[in-house]
Amino acid sequence: MENKRIINPKISADDINSELSLRPKKFTDYVGQQRIKETLSIAIKAAQQRSESLDHTLLYGPPGLGKTTLAHVISHEMKSAIKVTSGPAIEKAGDLVSILTRLQKGDILFIDEIHRLNKISEEVLYSAMEEYRVSWVIEQGLKARSVNLGIQPFTLIGATTKFGMLSAPLRDRFGSVYRLNFYSDSEMADILYRSTKILKINSDNEGIKEIAIRSRKTPRIANRLLRRVRDFSEVQSNGNINANIVKKALDQLEVDNLGLDKIDVELLESLVKKFDGGPVGLQTLAASISEDPNTVEDVIEPFLLNLGFISRTNRGRVATKLAYQHLGIDIKDEPSQGTLLN
Repeated sequence: MENKRIINPKISADDINSELSLRPKKFTDYVGQQRIKETLSIAIKAAQQRSESLDHTLLYGPPGLGKTTLAHVISHEMKSAIKVTSGPAIEKAGDLVSILTRLQKGDILFIDEIHRLNKISEEVLYSAMEEYRVSWVIEQGLKARSVNLGIQPFTLIGATTKFGMLSAPLRDRFGSVYRLNFYSDSEMADILYRSTKILKINSDNEGIKEIAIRSRKTPRIANRLLRRVRDFSEVQSNGNINANIVKKALDQLEVDNLGLDKIDVELLESLVKKFDGGPVGLQTLAASISEDPNTVEDVIEPFLLNLGFISRTNRGRVATKLAYQHLGIDIKDEPSQGTLLN
């Protein structure tokens, strides 16, 4: 169900080529995350003046906010080559050792979903990050022996949507940690204006603003919606995008005026109607809409939390007054929320 959602913030096979064409290469083209850009710009200039590698950097936050893009921008600004991999792709410690030993001085290693590294591979990173050497054990039993090998100074950039799942020893080895936040509507509009120029799409300001509002404050979703609206406009209005065309296209795609889709609304209605607004546990809530709990927690909930439609408490999920208002349901007795959780 998750992969079929037009507003799924995770990357799909259809997104890959488009993302590459729309991905900014410089800080000046990267919209939003202003504080992070300013801090990184200073760190990069300082590292270049010292002829050193940039400190190891960890980027975290909900999917689709530009962590991979930011890693490529850092690579461009540092004038460094970048090697891209992911936690699930590194099945054995030897796979990681092979990557690390082939890095050149000053290269950047980007590991997406770094929280999914297995324990042995993670331990290989410890000495690599601190001492620029790799240590691992080959063979087994009585023939087992430890191998130590020096590697070139490099920068590790890790990205994760689950900061809490990183072990403390790995988190502590990153010199810089940045949390990417959801974008404002004006920032989303700026991103869409840039995309329309690259894709050569005709759109007026009101059309862009309407897509921006419905994009869940997430660039990946905004660009995906832009492509779907373009398809609709080419059939309905000779390729010209305006507010009316956007509303028709996104209403047909079941994306409402706040960017919520059928599954979001189903979750809110289940919370309000089946459980009287909560509190209700994650497992129970997910089961009520036949969805995986991890998907609910990682993909559906972050935006609903950002909108203030739900809250997480020590007793479970609770619907807020804003959720009732959006659903057009009269609120009854407010549920006892318990202690709010982050």
